[in-house]
Amino acid sequence: MDEHQVTTEPLSSGVRAWRIAGVVATLAATVLTVGLTQTWGGADQTAVNPSTVVPPSATALPAAPVVLNSTDDAFIHLLIPMNEGAVALIDHLDTRPTGVNPALRSLLGGIRVAHQAELRDLRGLLAAGNVAEQNIHEGHQMPGMVTDDSLAELRAAPDAELPFRASALIRAHLTQTVVLCRGEQTAGGSPELKALAGRIQQARTAELSALDRLGSGVRPTSGGPTRTGRG
Repeated sequence: MDEHQVTTEPLSSGVRAWRIAGVVATLAATVLTVGLTQTWGGADQTAVNPSTVVPPSATALPAAPVVLNSTDDAFIHLLIPMNEGAVALIDHLDTRPTGVNPALRSLLGGIRVAHQAELRDLRGLLAAGNVAEQNIHEGHQMPGMVTDDSLAELRAAPDAELPFRASALIRAHLTQTVVLCRGEQTAGGSPELKALAGRIQQARTAELSALDRLGSGVRPTSGGPTRTGRG
């Protein structure tokens, strides 16, 4: 039997959480073999007008049960809180009437819609796999995750710093999701989830490209790194 196959015997909450947490590193490590390089203005990005960034097509729930291996399980249970954190960040920006230009708000609004659709698809696959959702990353400082602490810092930030801070958090989230999607497509077991990961990766690439162009002139008002349109 494949060591990654989900068994039909129920696992205790603690044992299953330990197993999922252990596989998360595999997701990220797997993509090193394909030479992922995502940086400010990095390669592997297609020029996209922010207004054209749309969520990936919604996936109908599988007619038959799906089989999730441990990589699939880890991918879903990491991406759900990552998406929820990003949505919470965008929701907060809606409460700040100034500091964020309309173009950035529009892009983030499209990202929120896409993330919400992905959450429905991810939870649908969990249900189809007869796997209970479990938040094993609560309170963790995972790469690319918008945490409660980072949200608190954003809430306390002056309006002038919002574009830089929000863009940096969203960029880290989008970039890390590309890493995880590549890992899932390489080591995952469910064809349905691997296909979804491919669509999410394509969406993230478009979102990163649009964010690159919008962020090319964003500077923090004091301290921190500077992002310019040159070099």
